[in-house]
Amino acid sequence: MRLRFHYIPFMRLRKYALIVSAVVLAISIISLGVRGLNFGIDFTGGALIQVEFHEVPAIEEIRSYLSEAGYGESTIQHFGSDRDILIRAPLDTDESDQAMAVISEIRQVLHSAYGDNLDIHRVETVGPRVGSELREQGMYAVLYALLAIVMYVWWRFELNFGIAAIIALVHDVIITLGIFSLAGETFSLPVLAAILTVIGYSLNDTIVVFDRVRENLYVPEGGEKRPIMEIVNTSITQTLSRTIITSGTTLAVVLVLFLFGGEVINGFAFALLVGVIVGTYSSIFVGSLLLVYWQPKYIEPHLKKLEQKEEEVV
Repeated sequence: MRLRFHYIPFMRLRKYALIVSAVVLAISIISLGVRGLNFGIDFTGGALIQVEFHEVPAIEEIRSYLSEAGYGESTIQHFGSDRDILIRAPLDTDESDQAMAVISEIRQVLHSAYGDNLDIHRVETVGPRVGSELREQGMYAVLYALLAIVMYVWWRFELNFGIAAIIALVHDVIITLGIFSLAGETFSLPVLAAILTVIGYSLNDTIVVFDRVRENLYVPEGGEKRPIMEIVNTSITQTLSRTIITSGTTLAVVLVLFLFGGEVINGFAFALLVGVIVGTYSSIFVGSLLLVYWQPKYIEPHLKKLEQKEEEVV
């Protein structure tokens, strides 16, 4: 079964789309500035211990035991079920011996307090210097990806297409990070990989729409002038079935991962879930909307330009 749509005037909703994007962006930026991201030990450094208790423990009680041992700055939270606890303890050095000593002491504190009523499933350590380097490299990875995208779209289309695409991508990244900040989800290396995946996915959807816009921009000589808004609406409508099928199937898979994949990949799946939704929205109402404002209001017939573009592509 193939989805078919008649002409849909998406750009009639452009004012509402601008308001929605502005409000969500403002909330995201405020949250990132006030709350920030809940960086995991990949970026902050520290020791991580995942503990499963045989009975539901009280987090405040665990915190008091660790405070008495000198680890009051540790972060303690539930991980999956109420019996699973994740403990993050800061480290002052990159020395592996000291890191193992911290983990050993926390183990001893827990066993002294709860005896054999717990099982330790996972232990990880990352030095503070390594965590800082990973955070810096992650930022550079995102910036380099955005720069490469601008250069590609500029070469493949035009500069205004490239700028529109990059603004749409920045829009997607900020909102995804803002929702992560609001939700308090842990931002780890897998989540950074998900953000880069979202950038590529969102760009792919935007490129499909932009390519159809470019094709529809060139009106045969002797034809009538066409409003740019009509051209953009037509282009989005023509690619809508592809957008729905691609985004729908991707969301179905990511939703299954998010619901049933377990806590280990929960952050990764959550980032993809938010990113795919926001990316699909931005390819229709952000990137395309910018083209409406930046292109001439009416497109004159010019077949020769179309022939030149086809020669360039060949």
